Amino acid sequence: MNIHAGIGYEDQWFYSGGQKLRGRFFGTYTRPRAVAVLHGATGVPQRYYAKFARWLAEARNIACLTYDYRDFASSARGPMKTSTATMADWGVHDQQAARDHLRGLVEEVPLWVIGHSLGGMMLPFQKDLDQIDRVIAIASGPAHVAGHPYPYKLYAAAYWYAVGPPATYLAGYMPGKRLGFGNDIPAGVFWQWRRWCTKRGFFAGDIGAQLPMPDWYGVKAPVKVVAIKDDALIPPKSVWGLMDYYRAADKTQLVVDPDAYDLDGIGHIAPFAEVNRAIWADLIA
Repeated sequence: MNIHAGIGYEDQWFYSGGQKLRGRFFGTYTRPRAVAVLHGATGVPQRYYAKFARWLAEARNIACLTYDYRDFASSARGPMKTSTATMADWGVHDQQAARDHLRGLVEEVPLWVIGHSLGGMMLPFQKDLDQIDRVIAIASGPAHVAGHPYPYKLYAAAYWYAVGPPATYLAGYMPGKRLGFGNDIPAGVFWQWRRWCTKRGFFAGDIGAQLPMPDWYGVKAPVKVVAIKDDALIPPKSVWGLMDYYRAADKTQLVVDPDAYDLDGIGHIAPFAEVNRAIWADLIA
Protein backbone atom coordinates (compact mmCIF):
# COMPACT_ATOMS: atom_id res chain seq x y z
CA MET A 1 0.00 0.00 0.00
CA ASN A 2 1.44 3.37 -1.00
CA ILE A 3 1.01 6.48 1.13
CA HIS A 4 -0.08 9.75 -0.44
CA ALA A 5 -1.42 12.89 1.26
CA GLY A 6 -2.10 10.95 4.43
CA ILE A 7 -4.14 8.31 2.59
CA GLY A 8 -3.22 4.81 1.58
CA TYR A 9 -3.70 4.14 -2.13
CA GLU A 10 -2.89 1.35 -4.50
CA ASP A 11 -3.14 1.17 -8.28
CA GLN A 12 -5.29 -1.70 -9.50
CA TRP A 13 -5.70 -3.71 -12.69
CA PHE A 14 -8.78 -5.82 -13.36
CA TYR A 15 -10.61 -7.26 -16.33
CA SER A 16 -13.98 -6.51 -17.88
CA GLY A 17 -14.44 -9.45 -20.20
CA GLY A 18 -11.19 -9.45 -22.13
CA GLN A 19 -10.54 -5.74 -21.54
CA LYS A 20 -7.95 -4.71 -18.95
CA LEU A 21 -9.02 -1.70 -16.89
CA ARG A 22 -6.91 0.49 -14.63
CA GLY A 23 -8.20 1.74 -11.31
CA ARG A 24 -6.99 3.17 -8.04
CA PHE A 25 -8.06 2.00 -4.61
CA PHE A 26 -8.05 4.62 -1.85
CA GLY A 27 -7.82 2.74 1.42
CA THR A 28 -8.22 3.76 5.03
CA TYR A 29 -5.80 3.25 7.90
CA THR A 30 -8.44 1.51 9.97
CA ARG A 31 -11.13 -0.88 8.82
CA PRO A 32 -13.51 1.18 6.64
CA ARG A 33 -17.12 1.63 7.62
CA ALA A 34 -18.01 1.15 3.94
CA VAL A 35 -16.44 0.78 0.51
CA ALA A 36 -17.56 2.78 -2.52
CA VAL A 37 -17.06 2.22 -6.22
CA LEU A 38 -17.14 5.52 -8.08
CA HIS A 39 -18.52 5.17 -11.62
CA GLY A 40 -17.47 8.23 -13.59
CA ALA A 41 -19.27 10.32 -16.18
CA THR A 42 -18.81 9.83 -19.92
CA GLY A 43 -15.43 11.11 -21.04
CA VAL A 44 -14.25 12.06 -17.52
CA PRO A 45 -10.99 10.34 -16.45
CA GLN A 46 -10.65 8.76 -13.03
CA ARG A 47 -7.91 11.20 -12.01
CA TYR A 48 -10.56 13.91 -11.80
CA TYR A 49 -12.22 12.05 -8.92
CA ALA A 50 -9.02 11.44 -6.95
CA LYS A 51 -9.36 14.26 -4.43
CA PHE A 52 -12.96 13.35 -3.68
CA ALA A 53 -11.94 9.70 -3.24
CA ARG A 54 -9.12 10.69 -0.86
CA TRP A 55 -11.58 12.83 1.08
CA LEU A 56 -13.96 9.88 1.41
CA ALA A 57 -11.17 7.76 2.83
CA GLU A 58 -9.66 10.39 5.10
CA ALA A 59 -12.66 12.33 6.34
CA ARG A 60 -15.39 9.68 6.18
CA ASN A 61 -13.51 6.37 6.59
CA ILE A 62 -14.98 5.07 3.33
CA ALA A 63 -12.55 3.25 1.05
CA CYS A 64 -13.07 4.09 -2.61
CA LEU A 65 -12.26 2.59 -6.00
CA THR A 66 -11.99 4.84 -9.05
CA TYR A 67 -11.19 3.56 -12.54
CA ASP A 68 -11.26 4.36 -16.25
CA TYR A 69 -13.60 2.72 -18.72
CA ARG A 70 -12.13 0.56 -21.48
CA ASP A 71 -10.16 2.27 -24.26
CA PHE A 72 -10.20 5.57 -22.38
CA ALA A 73 -7.63 7.55 -20.36
CA SER A 74 -5.42 5.20 -18.27
CA SER A 75 -7.30 2.14 -19.56
CA ALA A 76 -6.45 2.93 -23.22
CA ARG A 77 -4.36 0.22 -24.86
CA GLY A 78 -4.03 1.43 -28.43
CA PRO A 79 -5.20 4.08 -30.90
CA MET A 80 -8.73 5.15 -30.04
CA LYS A 81 -9.85 4.77 -33.64
CA THR A 82 -9.35 1.00 -33.29
CA SER A 83 -11.68 0.77 -30.28
CA THR A 84 -14.95 -1.17 -30.54
CA ALA A 85 -16.22 0.06 -27.16
CA THR A 86 -19.83 1.17 -26.79
CA MET A 87 -21.69 3.08 -24.11
CA ALA A 88 -23.23 -0.24 -23.05
CA ASP A 89 -19.73 -1.68 -22.55
CA TRP A 90 -18.86 1.22 -20.26
CA GLY A 91 -22.13 1.43 -18.38
CA VAL A 92 -22.92 -2.25 -17.97
CA HIS A 93 -19.85 -4.48 -18.30
CA ASP A 94 -17.10 -2.14 -17.03
CA GLN A 95 -19.19 -0.87 -14.14
CA GLN A 96 -20.06 -4.43 -13.17
CA ALA A 97 -16.41 -5.47 -13.31
CA ALA A 98 -15.34 -2.55 -11.11
CA ARG A 99 -17.99 -3.32 -8.51
CA ASP A 100 -17.05 -7.00 -8.48
CA HIS A 101 -13.36 -6.13 -8.15
CA LEU A 102 -14.01 -3.84 -5.19
CA ARG A 103 -16.10 -6.47 -3.45
CA GLY A 104 -13.14 -8.82 -3.74
CA LEU A 105 -10.77 -6.26 -2.23
CA VAL A 106 -12.77 -5.57 0.93
CA GLU A 107 -15.40 -7.96 2.21
CA GLU A 108 -17.99 -7.83 4.97
CA VAL A 109 -18.47 -4.07 4.98
CA PRO A 110 -21.33 -2.16 3.31
CA LEU A 111 -20.90 -1.62 -0.43
CA TRP A 112 -21.83 1.77 -1.87
CA VAL A 113 -22.19 2.79 -5.49
CA ILE A 114 -21.52 6.46 -6.22
CA GLY A 115 -22.39 7.33 -9.80
CA HIS A 116 -21.75 10.55 -11.71
CA SER A 117 -23.94 11.04 -14.80
CA LEU A 118 -23.61 7.75 -16.76
CA GLY A 119 -22.32 6.22 -13.53
CA GLY A 120 -25.68 6.47 -11.79
CA MET A 121 -28.13 5.23 -14.40
CA MET A 122 -26.98 1.78 -15.53
CA LEU A 123 -27.39 -0.36 -12.41
CA PRO A 124 -30.70 -1.95 -13.52
CA PHE A 125 -28.79 -3.67 -16.34
CA GLN A 126 -26.24 -5.21 -13.99
CA LYS A 127 -26.11 -8.30 -11.76
CA ASP A 128 -25.98 -8.97 -8.02
CA LEU A 129 -27.94 -5.84 -7.17
CA ASP A 130 -28.85 -7.32 -3.80
CA GLN A 131 -25.21 -6.93 -2.74
CA ILE A 132 -25.42 -3.12 -2.90
CA ASP A 133 -26.08 -1.33 0.38
CA ARG A 134 -26.44 2.25 -0.85
CA VAL A 135 -26.60 4.17 -4.14
CA ILE A 136 -25.81 7.87 -4.60
CA ALA A 137 -26.53 9.11 -8.12
CA ILE A 138 -25.22 12.61 -8.85
CA ALA A 139 -26.19 14.66 -11.91
CA SER A 140 -27.51 11.46 -13.45
CA GLY A 141 -30.60 10.86 -15.54
CA PRO A 142 -32.02 10.39 -19.03
CA ALA A 143 -31.24 13.52 -21.05
CA HIS A 144 -32.82 14.55 -24.34
CA VAL A 145 -31.48 17.21 -26.66
CA ALA A 146 -34.76 19.13 -26.40
CA GLY A 147 -34.73 19.09 -22.60
CA HIS A 148 -31.72 21.33 -22.05
CA PRO A 149 -32.21 24.98 -21.12
CA TYR A 150 -31.08 27.73 -23.47
CA PRO A 151 -28.41 28.48 -24.54
CA TYR A 152 -26.98 25.03 -23.77
CA LYS A 153 -29.65 23.47 -25.98
CA LEU A 154 -27.94 25.03 -29.01
CA TYR A 155 -24.56 23.67 -27.91
CA ALA A 156 -26.02 20.17 -27.50
CA ALA A 157 -27.74 20.31 -30.89
CA ALA A 158 -24.45 21.32 -32.53
CA TYR A 159 -22.66 18.44 -30.82
CA TRP A 160 -25.17 15.77 -31.82
CA TYR A 161 -26.12 16.98 -35.30
CA ALA A 162 -23.67 19.46 -36.80
CA VAL A 163 -20.19 18.78 -35.43
CA GLY A 164 -20.05 15.40 -33.75
CA PRO A 165 -21.13 13.06 -36.58
CA PRO A 166 -18.83 14.31 -39.36
CA ALA A 167 -15.91 14.69 -36.97
CA THR A 168 -16.38 11.14 -35.72
CA TYR A 169 -16.67 9.74 -39.24
CA LEU A 170 -13.47 11.49 -40.31
CA ALA A 171 -11.34 10.77 -37.24
CA GLY A 172 -12.64 7.29 -36.44
CA TYR A 173 -13.41 8.49 -32.89
CA MET A 174 -15.01 11.58 -31.37
CA PRO A 175 -12.12 14.13 -31.24
CA GLY A 176 -13.53 16.13 -28.35
CA LYS A 177 -10.24 17.75 -27.36
CA ARG A 178 -9.65 19.32 -30.76
CA LEU A 179 -13.24 20.49 -31.04
CA GLY A 180 -13.62 21.88 -27.53
CA PHE A 181 -16.17 19.25 -26.52
CA GLY A 182 -14.25 17.65 -23.66
CA ASN A 183 -12.12 14.53 -24.03
CA ASP A 184 -11.84 12.15 -26.96
CA ILE A 185 -14.12 9.12 -26.79
CA PRO A 186 -14.42 5.99 -28.94
CA ALA A 187 -16.73 6.16 -31.95
CA GLY A 188 -18.99 3.39 -30.65
CA VAL A 189 -19.50 5.25 -27.39
CA PHE A 190 -20.34 8.45 -29.25
CA TRP A 191 -22.85 6.86 -31.63
CA GLN A 192 -24.74 5.00 -28.92
CA TRP A 193 -24.69 8.02 -26.61
CA ARG A 194 -25.99 10.17 -29.47
CA ARG A 195 -28.82 7.72 -30.16
CA TRP A 196 -29.89 7.76 -26.52
CA CYS A 197 -29.81 11.53 -26.18
CA THR A 198 -31.71 12.21 -29.40
CA LYS A 199 -34.48 9.63 -28.86
CA ARG A 200 -37.46 10.25 -26.59
CA GLY A 201 -37.14 6.76 -25.15
CA PHE A 202 -33.46 7.31 -24.32
CA PHE A 203 -31.93 3.79 -24.24
CA ALA A 204 -35.25 1.93 -24.64
CA GLY A 205 -34.50 1.05 -28.26
CA ASP A 206 -31.34 -0.82 -27.27
CA ILE A 207 -32.97 -2.99 -24.58
CA GLY A 208 -32.87 -6.62 -25.64
CA ALA A 209 -30.19 -5.84 -28.23
CA GLN A 210 -27.08 -3.99 -27.03
CA LEU A 211 -28.52 -3.75 -23.52
CA PRO A 212 -29.72 -6.72 -21.45
CA MET A 213 -33.22 -6.73 -20.02
CA PRO A 214 -33.26 -4.42 -16.99
CA ASP A 215 -34.35 -5.28 -13.47
CA TRP A 216 -36.11 -2.10 -12.39
CA TYR A 217 -36.88 -3.65 -9.00
CA GLY A 218 -33.46 -5.17 -8.36
CA VAL A 219 -31.98 -2.34 -6.28
CA LYS A 220 -33.62 -2.41 -2.88
CA ALA A 221 -30.95 -0.42 -1.07
CA PRO A 222 -31.55 3.29 -0.33
CA VAL A 223 -30.98 5.51 -3.38
CA LYS A 224 -30.09 9.19 -3.08
CA VAL A 225 -30.72 11.16 -6.26
CA VAL A 226 -28.80 14.45 -6.41
CA ALA A 227 -29.47 17.23 -8.92
CA ILE A 228 -27.30 20.31 -9.41
CA LYS A 229 -29.44 23.41 -9.79
CA ASP A 230 -27.26 25.04 -12.47
CA ASP A 231 -26.61 21.81 -14.42
CA ALA A 232 -27.60 22.52 -18.02
CA LEU A 233 -26.61 19.09 -19.37
CA ILE A 234 -28.81 17.06 -17.02
CA PRO A 235 -31.06 19.61 -15.31
CA PRO A 236 -33.06 18.66 -12.22
CA LYS A 237 -36.13 17.69 -14.28
CA SER A 238 -34.05 15.10 -16.14
CA VAL A 239 -32.45 13.90 -12.91
CA TRP A 240 -35.86 13.18 -11.41
CA GLY A 241 -36.51 10.89 -14.38
CA LEU A 242 -33.92 8.56 -12.83
CA MET A 243 -36.28 7.82 -9.95
CA ASP A 244 -38.24 5.33 -12.05
CA TYR A 245 -35.11 3.22 -12.60
CA TYR A 246 -35.11 2.24 -8.91
CA ARG A 247 -38.70 1.24 -8.27
CA ALA A 248 -38.16 -0.90 -5.18
CA ALA A 249 -35.70 1.44 -3.46
CA ASP A 250 -36.31 3.96 -0.70
CA LYS A 251 -35.45 7.14 -2.63
CA THR A 252 -34.48 10.59 -1.44
CA GLN A 253 -33.85 13.73 -3.49
CA LEU A 254 -31.47 16.64 -3.09
CA VAL A 255 -31.02 19.78 -5.17
CA VAL A 256 -27.61 21.38 -4.67
CA ASP A 257 -27.83 25.15 -5.12
CA PRO A 258 -24.42 26.84 -5.60
CA ASP A 259 -25.73 30.01 -3.94
CA ALA A 260 -26.32 28.12 -0.70
CA TYR A 261 -22.57 27.44 -0.51
CA ASP A 262 -21.41 30.84 -1.77
CA LEU A 263 -20.16 29.21 -4.96
CA ASP A 264 -20.16 30.94 -8.34
CA GLY A 265 -21.46 27.81 -10.03
CA ILE A 266 -21.14 24.03 -10.15
CA GLY A 267 -22.68 22.70 -13.35
CA HIS A 268 -22.63 19.12 -14.58
CA ILE A 269 -18.98 18.11 -14.33
CA ALA A 270 -17.77 20.04 -11.29
CA PRO A 271 -19.57 18.49 -8.26
CA PHE A 272 -16.38 16.49 -7.61
CA ALA A 273 -13.94 19.36 -8.21
CA GLU A 274 -11.98 20.44 -5.15
CA VAL A 275 -13.13 24.03 -5.62
CA ASN A 276 -16.61 22.73 -4.77
CA ARG A 277 -15.48 20.71 -1.77
CA ALA A 278 -18.06 22.49 0.38
CA ILE A 279 -20.84 20.36 -1.12
CA TRP A 280 -19.18 16.97 -0.64
CA ALA A 281 -20.53 16.23 2.82
CA ASP A 282 -24.07 16.91 1.64
CA LEU A 283 -23.64 14.71 -1.44
CA ILE A 284 -23.12 11.64 0.75
CA ALA A 285 -25.08 12.66 3.88
